[in-house]
Amino acid sequence: MTFVDTSSILALIDADDEHHEAAAAAFASLLPDEHLITHSYVVVETAALVHRRLGTGLVRRLLDDLVPLLETVFVAEQLHARAATAYLDTLRRRSSLVDHVSFELMRERGIRRALAFDRDFRSQGFELVG
Repeated sequence: MTFVDTSSILALIDADDEHHEAAAAAFASLLPDEHLITHSYVVVETAALVHRRLGTGLVRRLLDDLVPLLETVFVAEQLHARAATAYLDTLRRRSSLVDHVSFELMRERGIRRALAFDRDFRSQGFELVG
């Protein structure tokens, strides 16, 4: 099982992103066999970024074509609370509340790998794919 972060989805969708080729290759190699998982905050964050940077057409592609390929976990109150506590403890760092929800979900589910271009995953002890 591999967690999918905003950074990898955005890189896949944006052909001008510096990580586009790596994201496309990673998704192509993982999609046939690997169980890919994300959470609802990543979907919301990615949709907002894609809309602002790339326009409505690519938001539709994201939501209609890519998101259905992923298991999307809807963030429950307890997961949100744990992530918010961790986030508030680390406000001086670059990580976001969405990142901390990702870290907590990965720990909860025993997920060790993340398809991400965000080094915070590595600093939290996860293996980066991509």
